[in-house]
Amino acid sequence: MRRFQHYIDGEFSDGEASYPSIDPASGAVWAEMPEAREGDVDRAVNAAERALYDGPWAGMTATQRGKLLYRLADLVAANAQILAELETRDTGKIIRETSAQIAYVAEYYRYYAGIADKIEGSYLPIDKPDMDVWLRREPIGVVAMVVPWNSQLFLSAVKIGPALAAGCTMVVKASEDGPAPLLEFARLVHEAGFPAGVVNIITGFGASCGAALGRHPKVAHVAFTGGPETARHVVRNSAENLASTSLELGGKSPFIVFADADLESAANAQVAGIFAATGQSCVAGSRLIVERSIKDRFVALLREKAEAIRIGAPLDMATEVGPLATKRQQDNIGALVDRSIASGARLVTGGRKIDGEGYYFPPTILDCDDVASPSLIEEFFGPVLSVVSFETEAEALRLANDTRYGLASGLFTQNLTRAHRLMKGIRAGIVWVNTYRAVSPIAPFGGFGLSGHGREGGMAAALDYTRTKTIWLRTSDDPIPDPFVMR
Repeated sequence: MRRFQHYIDGEFSDGEASYPSIDPASGAVWAEMPEAREGDVDRAVNAAERALYDGPWAGMTATQRGKLLYRLADLVAANAQILAELETRDTGKIIRETSAQIAYVAEYYRYYAGIADKIEGSYLPIDKPDMDVWLRREPIGVVAMVVPWNSQLFLSAVKIGPALAAGCTMVVKASEDGPAPLLEFARLVHEAGFPAGVVNIITGFGASCGAALGRHPKVAHVAFTGGPETARHVVRNSAENLASTSLELGGKSPFIVFADADLESAANAQVAGIFAATGQSCVAGSRLIVERSIKDRFVALLREKAEAIRIGAPLDMATEVGPLATKRQQDNIGALVDRSIASGARLVTGGRKIDGEGYYFPPTILDCDDVASPSLIEEFFGPVLSVVSFETEAEALRLANDTRYGLASGLFTQNLTRAHRLMKGIRAGIVWVNTYRAVSPIAPFGGFGLSGHGREGGMAAALDYTRTKTIWLRTSDDPIPDPFVMR
């Protein structure tokens, strides 16, 4: 059985306790994980603060920081297959996706390596003739990063990359459900040559680790990805240290298909949007909103594709849908499907967990037309699609915006003017038109409402990890006049 360690202050160490990690494909224990508690958290945060102010990191130029990020990117690319296999083993995400995704993660570190020495201050044309005033951008401080188990190397890269480019130090908490790839990633950080304490990587449970990290008095910013309920705890904790927060949360994303769309392309995009990654994606296109005249034809096409999906072992490159990450998730999805059917939703395909080893659940489609189904409201985080239909463009927009979330959306139409109208009207941070689930380090990512606030990706993310300092320089040699009058 494999044994993992924390990475704190440039050293690998055991946690205050340990716990078993379950292989979701078999339900068997495959590794032992370190469990951080308050003492480990305190040690990691103190190491990050020392590195921020007193160590070699504090004296590095932005260009030197960028070179370290380039080195890290190269190491991620070289070790992508090893990291992919670990993520697949520990979370059940299919190797077909983890291999491609982690190889692309290197591009995020390369992007922020290039940005490191492009973060600029500014000169202010101040209204006082004897003053020069300018702004400096400095690192916001020690950052606590809380990363979920799904796509964790990607979801950590969009935090670690811009924070390092800005000059911050950090403590990264990997999810207790499948932390292996992030704990292994720590070895690449070490090999890249980052000074001790700059990047610390731990794992542990919410009450004994996550809460202690979020409220630590030396943490200046908390970057969190997860669900809204946990995010509320993060925000309450931040009241203790008044840390700023960025929250990338869940979604109930609309996927709108008009009758003039390329239906084969739209169907493939819908499969990617809800069944890829076994639906365990914050941007999952879980609400299909389809024009009524083509609803039956389009749903039949989706059913055919869903039932042809190959379900199997996640380490098999031919597998298209693997297990869910946890038994808890499998049970939650099954219960929500049952409640939706009881409310009147009609089962098109799937709907029952697969018997046998592992936490498998089949691609599922629910027809929810004219039904107040909970499947249209609650996030499954699994391979379940809810379908409703519309007659008019206005009705499609109303249905799309009928959610407390606002992360992503998909729109399929060949009508360019309609696309422009709807992309303005959809209340979501991302609108994909005639495509879905595309990402890039260059493009900001984030949402509205219960989907959180703040953006990850692009220059904006790097600036979020800085704070401005205003510097006043008096240029006159004359004595300061009346000290009782504000200048």
